[in-house]
Amino acid sequence: MDGQKLWRRYQQHLCDCPTLGLSLDISRVPFTPAFMKKMEPSVQRAYDAMNGLEAGEIANPDEKRMVGHYWLRNAALAPTDAIGKDIKKTVRAIKTFTNDVHSGKAAPKAATAKKFTEVLVVGIGGSALGPQLVADCLGNRDKMRVHFMDNTDPDGIARVLKTLKSRLKSTLVLVVSKSGGTPETRNGMLETEGAYRAAGLDFGRHAVAITGEGSKLDQYAKKNKWLKRFPMWDWVGGRTSVMSAVGLLPAALQGLDIDAMLDGAAEMDHLTRSKETRENPAALLALMWHHQTKGKGLKDMVMLPYKDRLLLLSRYLQQLVMESLGKELDLDGKPVNQGIAVYGNKGSTDQHAYVQQLRDGLNNFFATFLVVLQDNALSSRPAKDPIEVEPGVTSGDYLSGFWQGTRSALYESGRASITITLARLDARVLGAVIALYERAVGLYAELVNINAYHQPGVEAGKKAAGVVLDIQQKTLAALANEPDRLFTADEVAEVIGDLASAETVFHVLEHRAANRLGVVKDGEHYGYGVS
Repeated sequence: MDGQKLWRRYQQHLCDCPTLGLSLDISRVPFTPAFMKKMEPSVQRAYDAMNGLEAGEIANPDEKRMVGHYWLRNAALAPTDAIGKDIKKTVRAIKTFTNDVHSGKAAPKAATAKKFTEVLVVGIGGSALGPQLVADCLGNRDKMRVHFMDNTDPDGIARVLKTLKSRLKSTLVLVVSKSGGTPETRNGMLETEGAYRAAGLDFGRHAVAITGEGSKLDQYAKKNKWLKRFPMWDWVGGRTSVMSAVGLLPAALQGLDIDAMLDGAAEMDHLTRSKETRENPAALLALMWHHQTKGKGLKDMVMLPYKDRLLLLSRYLQQLVMESLGKELDLDGKPVNQGIAVYGNKGSTDQHAYVQQLRDGLNNFFATFLVVLQDNALSSRPAKDPIEVEPGVTSGDYLSGFWQGTRSALYESGRASITITLARLDARVLGAVIALYERAVGLYAELVNINAYHQPGVEAGKKAAGVVLDIQQKTLAALANEPDRLFTADEVAEVIGDLASAETVFHVLEHRAANRLGVVKDGEHYGYGVS
């Protein structure tokens, strides 16, 4: 297609959202009017389903839960007055506590630290990915520095604690877990608590819980007189929790504008409720995903943000998209093995990483470019007298040229792409982008007849991990019962009465021996031993 035709197609299919400074360009996806006409009845049904979701219908039948992340930025939509009041009350509590921390009213109570200067977020999945995205995207000379502990990797935990070692006394710890039983978060909390104890500090005076009412974590925090507790509701899933206390509290403590983030999300929600598909950016996104993957996940989603501050968006969307859409069964119980794989880097770094394959290799993807027009994204105005790296050319001009060149190169090779353009990047716009993808995921799930709001695969993995730990306990007990004997993995499996677990036993023995945790190794044999 020649340049003039492409320009006309761009003008015809551009979805502009001027109230947010955001536009969606789908012109480089080779859909036809016939495709849009064919899909329109399904899209209209998806709109109705989303309306039911927002009205409070049970959306997660596995747990008999509503799904209400849309209410977080517009409490008036909540299906009951009690839920609406809880949302407003929590936002007020976040602001009050934040002011107390910043003023020193809520202080470490340590003679060597008058105020909290650091925030450590202990969580995993949605309890960390959302706050990490917000911090990396909007952070700039913040009131408090934020750190994250988001795994049960001992080395990773040690690295974070080492970074904070001299500042533990002025670090506020946010422990985030809806159930309070998430092993990774619990382990991180216990390791952090141990570090405070070793430093002679009262962990409770530094700790805040964000959790479900009455959860294990809630009870633990109450028993140990933690500084504060904030709610997580059962109608908010982890991957859509960034507009709850999970994301709002760390953002507020950093000094970021949480009201603007909520406002941007609410405005995007309003725009994406439109049943006029041409004007609904979330519906258009969902349709392009459907077109490119044939509604079966046959292509991957490659995120190419041309702004360093949006680097973590691909990680955030990996959970939002893949956990929501990666399902074995559809709503009728039929096997469908749905999903869309998401990966990404950032422009123009990706020029030197994997664009070569995108252009010349397997055509098994569609790209999404995210472009920010204003170079100094967080400023209220463009930079004054930017440095010219060549006569009449700035670094930002190069970045713009690279994304346009990459898009053209992909199109010339028959690769489809979507472009989201942001006038600037601030809290309001980030809230809108998050809301845009939340709605697009919900609409796409309806188009392919799956439940976007449960995660049986995640739960299966947790149960399988529990089985491994049970075998570990039996393995260590077998060695301890015969401390003078050396065993092979097969022999231990026979002793514990589970021959099928021999490989699991082997990996348990290898790990424990490598860390000198009650197991010694001699060739292919293992025995009880404490180094």
